[in-house]
Amino acid sequence: MNASVGVQEKTWFGQPRGLTILFLTNMWELFSYYGMRTLLVYYMTKQLLFAQEKASFIYGVYTAMAYFTPIIGGAIADRWLGKRNAVILGGTIMAFGHFVMAFEPMFYVALATIALGNGLFLPSLPSQINDLYAADDPRRGRAYNVYYVGLNIGGFLAPLVCGTLGELYGWHYGFGAAGIGMFLGLMIYVVGRRYLPPEPSRLAVPSAGLAGARATPSYAVWWLLLGVGIAATIFRGAYEQVGNTLPLLIDTGVDRVVAGFTIPMTWFQSLNPLLVISMTPLLLLHWRRRADAGRDTSPALKMAIGALIVAVAYVMLAALSAWTGDARIGWGWLVVFFVVLTLGELYILPTGLGLFAKLAPPRLGATTVASWFLAVFSGSLLAGLVGTLWSKTSHAGFFLLLAGLAIVAAILLWRLDRPIRSMH
Repeated sequence: MNASVGVQEKTWFGQPRGLTILFLTNMWELFSYYGMRTLLVYYMTKQLLFAQEKASFIYGVYTAMAYFTPIIGGAIADRWLGKRNAVILGGTIMAFGHFVMAFEPMFYVALATIALGNGLFLPSLPSQINDLYAADDPRRGRAYNVYYVGLNIGGFLAPLVCGTLGELYGWHYGFGAAGIGMFLGLMIYVVGRRYLPPEPSRLAVPSAGLAGARATPSYAVWWLLLGVGIAATIFRGAYEQVGNTLPLLIDTGVDRVVAGFTIPMTWFQSLNPLLVISMTPLLLLHWRRRADAGRDTSPALKMAIGALIVAVAYVMLAALSAWTGDARIGWGWLVVFFVVLTLGELYILPTGLGLFAKLAPPRLGATTVASWFLAVFSGSLLAGLVGTLWSKTSHAGFFLLLAGLAIVAAILLWRLDRPIRSMH
């Protein structure tokens, strides 16, 4: 039995109380991350007067490094610091970095500081979810979707708060608000950590039965996770344009006027997390009914379906760009695009995180979850490189390229489905 059985006796919303603490902590971390990300490309092109290609490349490198440092941070947490200490130290460093963003000469230092803190924080938080449940607890499979909803509340609020402050009152107010959000998340974790299960000793030696059971297939597990990571990298090359080149389309290619009111560009960045929050309960109900009927979809196949749905979203945007030509796209079509994109996202991203956590070898939870974020690193770097093509090709051609990347990812995931199912 899992050491956290005692924690399960008291629940919030039918889930262990620790899950609420974890997603509230990550909610505010996402508030700070998305708040800064919402403003980043606009800030570089409008305030620092960087060329679009340079801004896109810096965006890609920053988001990539923010998801590369967790590889090192996850190993440090597993071997030395422990997950709790890593979350607290990483969150403190990130909060400092967000506040430093308010000072223009410290721009690159601030980006590096945030990426460094994220390395300790990011893999150590979600890797604690599995410890809240017994191995046979049926709620564990859906916990990552519940967690995903919680953290997307932060993603929804960030553009409305940080984006509005930065766009209308000054960039540095928006960056400062992001820092406050990170500080709040840190405080929630410190106050609520009593609801989290005790950490296993990092010096403990696993039992012979457990070690023997996982020693043989561990290499096969890592190869399968590598394959999923490659597919996720290709997918991220397309998906991460939501924070890179899509804001440029919203700025110059979307009619944002409603009854004489011009919708701020950054508000559209709230659509995606708002849709995550509203669509997840319906999607979970659909999946639960399929499971009850004996037609549950395997994780890899579910991820492949998600990648195809995202491809459909980009094909739609390509068709709209070709149809309107030099005219602006109606804002209503952009809403439809975000609905389709978010549906695909819900199929692939929480499922991928849960798959990596489920297949994690003993005492390597943070390291394995960090491996999922390595795919985010490489995918973000790819997204930055792909984004440099924005000003060199037509909008329709660019979005068709993104659709093609998503389709390639779907094919790879479909091919990995059978070997992954054999591991369960």
